[in-house]
Amino acid sequence: MFRSRRPAPRFDDASPLGPDLAREVRRLHVLTRRRVSDLLAGEYHSAFKGHGIEFAEVREYEPGDDVRSIDWNVTARTGKTFIKRFVEERQLTVVLAVDLSRSGAFGTRTRTKRRLGVESAAVLSLAATQNQDRVGLMLFTDRVEKFVPPRKGGPHCQRLIRDLLAFEPEGAGTDLAAPIHHLARMLKRRSLIFLISDFEAPSFASDLAVLGRRHDVVALSISDPAERHVPPLGLVDVVDPETGHIRTVELGRSGSKRYQTEWNRRREVIERSLAGAGVDVVPLSTDRPFVQDLAAYFRRKEARR
Repeated sequence: MFRSRRPAPRFDDASPLGPDLAREVRRLHVLTRRRVSDLLAGEYHSAFKGHGIEFAEVREYEPGDDVRSIDWNVTARTGKTFIKRFVEERQLTVVLAVDLSRSGAFGTRTRTKRRLGVESAAVLSLAATQNQDRVGLMLFTDRVEKFVPPRKGGPHCQRLIRDLLAFEPEGAGTDLAAPIHHLARMLKRRSLIFLISDFEAPSFASDLAVLGRRHDVVALSISDPAERHVPPLGLVDVVDPETGHIRTVELGRSGSKRYQTEWNRRREVIERSLAGAGVDVVPLSTDRPFVQDLAAYFRRKEARR
């Protein structure tokens, strides 16, 4: 994060919305519904299937039916041959794990990284709710700040959106180990986890790989253009948003190139960590519409299936 002696990028403090919260919840809910119905409903439904099968009914045996499906108890009781019929279990358990650390307060376009994470989580929450899935929410920083167990229904979805908008975390930094371990303990059945973060955190690949073996994990990796490309700014106060530490550095032409090299190196480490964990990755950026990125990912996942 930068505090330049020239005009600086905008920073939002992600403070609670106070008396405007109800209006903001309604606004985001309307915006979310429009995005879901326009782009995501079909793609989401097609991309994610239930885990396992569930019993539907018994019916009389017909020539060509698999004899392994015969229900011998019903057959013995009725004197006629019946088979069991199963259908794919459609309902999913979805958990949205959202990073609220202070690095998310950075943003140089129409939204901050935190706001991008909140909006993407709200869209996914509504898409899952419209699909009759159970949805839960985890908010984390360098600790687990809040966990809302998965449930179904519109009122529950609205509650999640309120929490996304209004919750003020205690922690400042980012530690992915804590939320990963918490999810591993709390989720007893196979679930779909959307992990939404800039992933500026200590090593997490091994923990995430363990979680990915039991659950379907999708990493939404958030960034801002000013993190990727810093123009020559001259003398700049560089601020660590998670610790508040400030130091003055020279970001002239050579300094800007050094920053770019270091940022690329750091992102390569993050990308290797995510790839090593074997999870799906969807890059999101504050300078482009995120719904198209999500829809494109859903289409790719459906094609793989």
